[in-house]
Amino acid sequence: MYDLAILWDWLAFAVRWLHVITAVAWIGSSFYFIALDLSLNRDIDGPADGEEWQVHGGGFYHIQKYLVAPKAMPEHLTWFKWESYSTWLSGFAMLAVVYWAGAELFLIDPSKADLAIWQAIFISATSLAVGWLIYDYLCKSPLGNTPTVLMVLLFVLLVAMSWGYNQVFTGRAALLHLGAFTATIMTANVFFIIMPNQRIVVADLKAGRTPDPKYGKIAKLRSTHNNYLTLPVIFLMLSNHYPLAFGTQYAWIIAALVFLMGVTIRHYFNSMHARKGKPSWTWAVTVILFLIIAWLSSQRGYDSYEEAEARELTAYEQRFASVEGYDEIHDIVIGRCSMCHAREPVWGNMQHAPKGVFLETTGDITKHARQIYLQAGVSQAMPPANITHIENEDRAKLIAWYRAGS
Repeated sequence: MYDLAILWDWLAFAVRWLHVITAVAWIGSSFYFIALDLSLNRDIDGPADGEEWQVHGGGFYHIQKYLVAPKAMPEHLTWFKWESYSTWLSGFAMLAVVYWAGAELFLIDPSKADLAIWQAIFISATSLAVGWLIYDYLCKSPLGNTPTVLMVLLFVLLVAMSWGYNQVFTGRAALLHLGAFTATIMTANVFFIIMPNQRIVVADLKAGRTPDPKYGKIAKLRSTHNNYLTLPVIFLMLSNHYPLAFGTQYAWIIAALVFLMGVTIRHYFNSMHARKGKPSWTWAVTVILFLIIAWLSSQRGYDSYEEAEARELTAYEQRFASVEGYDEIHDIVIGRCSMCHAREPVWGNMQHAPKGVFLETTGDITKHARQIYLQAGVSQAMPPANITHIENEDRAKLIAWYRAGS
């Protein structure tokens, strides 16, 4: 069983690495084409909608854009789609490996909703699909002709989901799911709207028909949404590493403000690329929003020590608490780890427990048994530089304890 824990952790690492690689490819191509489209010189003669000369890597590139398509379809046409699909698929795999397989630890918060594992996974998966259906309906409604109103409604939907996720899941899972919810909308835009519309245009050209410009207009609307959603998604995906982002009762408001920051930052760069000036006010607004977020993060969003001590142990936690010799494990963790991993850390000038992980009560310790096993047992990642001097014999006891409980 202990080998499975190690292999599973490496699987999570591999999937996360793949997700980062594909996300970089998708975000890079997305940002490039948005910047390219905005910076095109449209004061040119001919059928092209605009052109741009660029230099990179010692070479010069002459790029032309056609509003619908060129008169003759070139033999070789590069489609940008796999970056998006691979990012979503790898992200979905990571969601399953980390949050579904580790639902008792990372997904379910009994103090919010005492869910069975299958119920939590069902809510997790279903919410992603439902979010896309609602968003797609709004885009296809008459609201699609009023982009600003549509963007406001999209923001309202995201805020509502942020609040909803925080009522059901752990803070860490809530923000991660909001990121997955948004990323699902973005990838579904590519798969169900942008790519099919482009295929219709290509098919019309090959058949000698004049393509309908509406398909390009629809695709452009969805692409613009993706452009403004990208930066918040990156923040949400990174948030699980920073308890100040997710470990507060106001995490859902923090997430909402992050979406506004995404808009202000992208507006600056979009305006700059379109040669419409550099609206510096957007940075002032972004800084103000960030300061509000920092203040909200300082508000306590977790149970007090007394509340945690009184909490009834879950079946998972009881397994590890009932292992023979647990009292000694408890003493090791309290003596070597809890000075940092506490609700009120006493180590140096530390203000918050690393990763939002508390190791003070039996419930805390048994809940994080697998992490203790991997971080302080199998490896020596914790404590950093072995600053509290955990002896090898104690690490061996931690390993034996986890294996007995699992």
